[in-house]
Amino acid sequence: MDVIFNHVSFDRSGSISIPNWRIQSGEHWAVFETQGNVGSLLGDLLCQEILPKEGEVLGLQTDIAQVSLAEQQRLLELENANDDTDFMDRIDFGRTVAQLVSEFASNETVAEQLIQELDLLHLRERGFKQLSTGETRRVMLARALATSPKLLILDEPFVGLDTLHRKMLADYLRDLSLHIQLVVITSREDEIPVWVNHVAMFEDGTLTEQLGYQQWRTHPVISQLLAQSSAQSEQWLALIRKHQHQSKFPDPLVKITDGHVEYVDQKIFSGVNWQINNGEHWQVRGPNGCGKSTLLGMIFGDHPQCYSNDILIYGLKRGSGETVWDIKQHTGMVSSALHLQYRVSCSALEVLLSGFFDSIGLYDKPSQNQIDAAKEWLTLLHMEHLHDRSFKSLEYSQQRLLLIARAIIKQPTILILDEPYQGLDFLGRKLVMNALDMIAKENLSQLLYVSHYVEDELDSIHHFVDFIKDEDDEYYRVELTQPM
Repeated sequence: MDVIFNHVSFDRSGSISIPNWRIQSGEHWAVFETQGNVGSLLGDLLCQEILPKEGEVLGLQTDIAQVSLAEQQRLLELENANDDTDFMDRIDFGRTVAQLVSEFASNETVAEQLIQELDLLHLRERGFKQLSTGETRRVMLARALATSPKLLILDEPFVGLDTLHRKMLADYLRDLSLHIQLVVITSREDEIPVWVNHVAMFEDGTLTEQLGYQQWRTHPVISQLLAQSSAQSEQWLALIRKHQHQSKFPDPLVKITDGHVEYVDQKIFSGVNWQINNGEHWQVRGPNGCGKSTLLGMIFGDHPQCYSNDILIYGLKRGSGETVWDIKQHTGMVSSALHLQYRVSCSALEVLLSGFFDSIGLYDKPSQNQIDAAKEWLTLLHMEHLHDRSFKSLEYSQQRLLLIARAIIKQPTILILDEPYQGLDFLGRKLVMNALDMIAKENLSQLLYVSHYVEDELDSIHHFVDFIKDEDDEYYRVELTQPM
């Protein structure tokens, strides 16, 4: 049966407006978001988790599933709510991959097949909260497929995946499209599959155009958005310069000697010798699960093994009596883990203000200057009308923009950016990328940067940390690349 949208509108934090749209049975659609984030709203409408405020959606069945960042957040909240660490002799990392996939599978044979097809076999006994972003995305897809859907909505399915797994998933979805009807929602023009029949373009939540795939290929929207993002990036930089007050430290800013991380059942990496000096911007590269986020978490101070390692930061040796604030007051952080953890009840304005204190939520009284700066950022983000809106009620892309601005607002010496573009629309991604490149060029902050996409590499970054799998063992080592 066809799915038909008749004058549908819904308003939560953002909005969605679809005058008329028919998804015919057997058709594959791509949804391209130029500005705004309709993915979770569209998925929730199709899965009947929410009802439209106006209009109607006809032809919906129960055998529709979705994979989205919002669904991932919901599952993590459920796992956190059921955390039994206080009643166990170990940390409760949540249900295992095998348990999560089996939950929706009709039998164990189906579950095991999905675990194998999506390269989860080596993770089957790993707890959900132990997984990297890319690993989690593959688990979410396996769970959705375990329900045997006839229509599958994939909201940014390649987010967090390394190059190898993006290629594997692209091939997998191509084969899947022969059996299941797919709707792929993306903000990256190169991730629209060649096998889709049509492309629906959304801007600020409104369906603006419906195109054939070949029509989409020649559409001028991309060049228009690139020009727009360049102009807005200059506005970001002007605001950063206006409030510039960076602290200066002697070299090295960070020094790690023989860095290593291992758990009872697994060694992640070993032999990391890395020094970061003033004026250096670094990109950390490597496959899913190699320890990139763990390494950055050790520098930021959020990973417990930072105290069992020889780490010098801002002239302070970790574990020598320094406080977490001694480190964090000079460091900004954006990461998928922080986004998932930032679930406290506070407003958009308070999220920005919390960046001055590096707290999840606002517990200190900000100064008037800090309040004024936060309001300037809200205006720059075109979110001033949402200043008192709860963070949890905002669209995922709005949340991510707030967290990026929260990391920048205090003008940190080191700015850690672990997959910062996750969930951003096309314009937001290009805008933030341009702004970060400008920050690096002017050395307004030192960037430690992670992105799996070659096209996201910044021209101003010339230093690289690459995680390489050890030939004889199952753990990773690192190689450093620096300009001569």
